[in-house]
Amino acid sequence: MAFTENLLNDRRPRIVGSFGSLLDLRNIAASTVQESCDLAEIRLDLLIANGQPLDPSAWSHLSEIPLLFTARRSEEGGALPLSPAARIDLLQMAITSAAWIDVEVASLHEMNGLLTEFANREIPWIASYHDFDRLPATEDLKQAAQRAKDAGAVVFKLAAKLNSTSDLARLADFQLADHGIRVATMGMGSLAPVSRLLCAQCGSLFNYGYLGNTATAPGQWDSALLKTAIQRLEIFKP
Repeated sequence: MAFTENLLNDRRPRIVGSFGSLLDLRNIAASTVQESCDLAEIRLDLLIANGQPLDPSAWSHLSEIPLLFTARRSEEGGALPLSPAARIDLLQMAITSAAWIDVEVASLHEMNGLLTEFANREIPWIASYHDFDRLPATEDLKQAAQRAKDAGAVVFKLAAKLNSTSDLARLADFQLADHGIRVATMGMGSLAPVSRLLCAQCGSLFNYGYLGNTATAPGQWDSALLKTAIQRLEIFKP
């Protein structure tokens, strides 16, 4: 809990390093992860993408690093068409190792029982929202952030495809606004790299890069490079 309290209090942008494959996870040294990010994301759907069962020993060498677990729904970039029950089972297998957990806004109702368990265990969670085609209307994003807040999420995460520089500006404006919940925003696509710096500069709490050799979203930075770049930014305060 100290990690969570510190990051919510000091408000500095934090780097999330995401593993794109089981091989990347197994082969990386804990020291490399510590140097590259503040929080490591383990995508459980990716770990079983080749048909192998989930094995918690895959992340046992990272026991001293705060871990974020995600079992992504296929509609928002998941590697497999997993049912809600299957994704709940995956998260249950990782819950004792979790510093944070990610659940999509679209999955809040079907995972309500799991959210209650998070609360009982005092595990903070992210309510995420992904669109790989476009940046949704601002009003739709505000409603999603409100749903996240009402459900008890600590952070609302938004990742969307940016198709124009006006999308980039609108994403930054959304990040700068007060939604009553901490927000993490990032673009995908050709404008993704610059968006991840701009959003961090505008106050995005979690800023995602990849660990190993495999990106987990279009236009994602290598986590170590992203951390170095964001550390050089002066946070924008309008």
